[in-house]
Amino acid sequence: MTDAARTPLFSPANAAALLLGMLLATRLSQLPPVWVIATVLLLGVVGWLRGRHGWQMAAVFLLGLGLLMGQGAWRMASVLPTEMELREATVSGRIVELPLHEKRRTRFDLIVDDADDQPEALRGYRLRLSWYDAWRSRGDPDRQGPRWQLKAGERWRFRVKLRAPRGLRNPAAFDGERQMLLDGIAAAGHVSDTASAQRIGSPAGIVAWREYMAIRIAEDTRAKSGRFIAALALGDTRGLSVEDWEALRAAGLTHLIAISGFHVGLVGLGLAALAWGLYQLWPTLGRYCPRRVTMAGAATLGAFVYLLATGASLPTLRTVLMIAFVACALILRRQTGVAQSLAVALILVLMMDPLCVLRPGFWLSFGGVAWLAWCLQGIQAGHVRQFLAAQAVASLGLLPLAVIFFAQASLVGPLANLVAVPWWSGVVVPLALLGTTMEVLHVGWGTPLWTLAGIAFDISWPLFEWLASSRLALIWIPQSAVWALPLALVGMFALLMPRGMPGRALAATLALPLLWPNVDQPETGEIDIVQMDVGQGTAMLVRTRHHSLLYDAGPATPQGFDAGERSVLPLLHAYGVGRLDTLILSHADADHAGGRDAIAQAIPIEHTLAPPDAPLPEVVACEAGQEWTWDGVRFRFLHPTTHFPYLKNQSSCVLRIETAHGAALLTGDIDDLIESRLLQLAKADLHAEVVTVPHHGSGGSSSEAFVEATGARLALISSGYANRFRHPRDNILARWQKAGAKPLISSELGAVQVRIGEDGVEWKAERLESARFWDAVARHPREAGLSYRPTIP
Repeated sequence: MTDAARTPLFSPANAAALLLGMLLATRLSQLPPVWVIATVLLLGVVGWLRGRHGWQMAAVFLLGLGLLMGQGAWRMASVLPTEMELREATVSGRIVELPLHEKRRTRFDLIVDDADDQPEALRGYRLRLSWYDAWRSRGDPDRQGPRWQLKAGERWRFRVKLRAPRGLRNPAAFDGERQMLLDGIAAAGHVSDTASAQRIGSPAGIVAWREYMAIRIAEDTRAKSGRFIAALALGDTRGLSVEDWEALRAAGLTHLIAISGFHVGLVGLGLAALAWGLYQLWPTLGRYCPRRVTMAGAATLGAFVYLLATGASLPTLRTVLMIAFVACALILRRQTGVAQSLAVALILVLMMDPLCVLRPGFWLSFGGVAWLAWCLQGIQAGHVRQFLAAQAVASLGLLPLAVIFFAQASLVGPLANLVAVPWWSGVVVPLALLGTTMEVLHVGWGTPLWTLAGIAFDISWPLFEWLASSRLALIWIPQSAVWALPLALVGMFALLMPRGMPGRALAATLALPLLWPNVDQPETGEIDIVQMDVGQGTAMLVRTRHHSLLYDAGPATPQGFDAGERSVLPLLHAYGVGRLDTLILSHADADHAGGRDAIAQAIPIEHTLAPPDAPLPEVVACEAGQEWTWDGVRFRFLHPTTHFPYLKNQSSCVLRIETAHGAALLTGDIDDLIESRLLQLAKADLHAEVVTVPHHGSGGSSSEAFVEATGARLALISSGYANRFRHPRDNILARWQKAGAKPLISSELGAVQVRIGEDGVEWKAERLESARFWDAVARHPREAGLSYRPTIP
């Protein structure tokens, strides 16, 4: 066999094989030993360099598998060791990202100094820290407090309290643990002693320059949209409000705000044009260096500098690599196509950062270019038709990826992009970039251009806000089966085939399982109960065949965390719940009712119930004896009784749910005093297969008599990881276990779904169903209760 028969090392086929190997590795719940990873890597490298035909592709597949496992093992090895969990330490280091100043806290990333005076387990690693205002403080409205003085690139010394990366786990919601793995975060924590915080070094590096330029834009831009100019020119989105992001998502424009490959292309094209102009002015330059070489080098250099200046996001890196490859081909007089350029960029990106396959931006970036290259090749039409065709291809081709990553689709997105793409990319972005360039040359020269960019942006923004305000602008898509995505991609591929291809219209039906998935609903007479993972608080979804009830709305804190927005709403969307028939707020404490406003703003709620005299607006009182029936399931309140005063926890609405196959008891935050009252007034009604443990498993609840009276098989406990109340208490867990119940704790298992139906009581937990090697389950398997049986007959 000749060398000519060997597949090129950077061929599209090898790029696909490398990607598939890495995708397989992301599905692992545990990583193999280091020697296994090393063996796989060795076989992959040798086969890639020496293999032929299919053997080479198989070797590249192994290489991708080994590379991702290797990077994953290295990142996991850097995670905070168990002995330092929730302990305090003094660290010094440099702030390496733009600090995010919020109302009650400042968040920033710190790389610890690699020095002997630092804790050995933290040296050289990245920490994600928060600096909170003092408890009961109203913050620093004048932004003069010490945390507001944090600057990117500075060196500081802090006393911090740390924990290993850990987040909430709910279906279709943000996975904080995965994100911290991707960002290389070894530990998260907060500044525990703000008085001793000390700046020990001045701002330095590119990140400091980015913050300086962002401040210049904020101070000098005359238009009210200066925050958008900073985002478009520097990738600094800190100034964008929640309302800004909501409008961008609803209008389908978030991809234009982040620094994209198009921005890099503009910079490269601008530098190439400048080089061309120099040769026009001084033709004798061609004697020393060919114009083609200079233009290619200038485009590559400009793109690379811009990459560094904007934070090196994945889309910009992909574009820089493609520009560099094309430039090399031009210099060497080699012919290349988009597919080959894309393959080279893909392989290089994957080798530099294998874990990037877990980022939505990776798929949207490379997927968008691949779709455009495939569908627009050979189109001979005017510029307007080509632009419209590109928009149609991008909207349809990337729709399945947008749905799977964000569980939503913007119906007005294609229309908004028809205006935003040419106006923002052709006018606003060039002005913003040119202003930044002029400001580098001389302080103050960028101000007029930034102001013009802001004015141009302000002209268009009201239109997009109007489009985003439409009720049909954004639709949420329920969670679909794993196989729905590849099926939808095949359907989009066939739909975008050239005209004349038979069956193109029918191919679109392959996307229906993704866009219109079949939601698993309980049968008549059955119920589903979902205990959400909301931290130290409670939120439980109860579903019958045609109705949905939410018991508590999760916590909201002064620091800005709102479980209603971050956990409850994504889960409701994932289960296809577009409206709530009833919302029950067991009592008015923030850990149970805090998320109400966010939920009420997003979806309609027909009825809201709470204890009598609870300080909550627009609610109906829940009282013992009230009952109703949905789909053969009976709902009945056991507490509070008529004329019972509002006493916070002790006034919690206690709800009994009865089916033909078993019962559930939702108890809120009642204590042993109310438990004894229920034992006297309604002991027979306390028996239930599924019980929510009162008050998160506190020591003042779950009396022995109450636990025995319930006869529960499952004891659901909603609590936050390492919460300051130490819920649930060990003796309470032991009490429920002794009575024959299995405790299912949200902080250990994530969201827990229980079905009471014809097959008995069945349950599943998010951390067990979708366990991955970066999960807390992988780090602490005993803690996650892996010995629990998922089905109780």
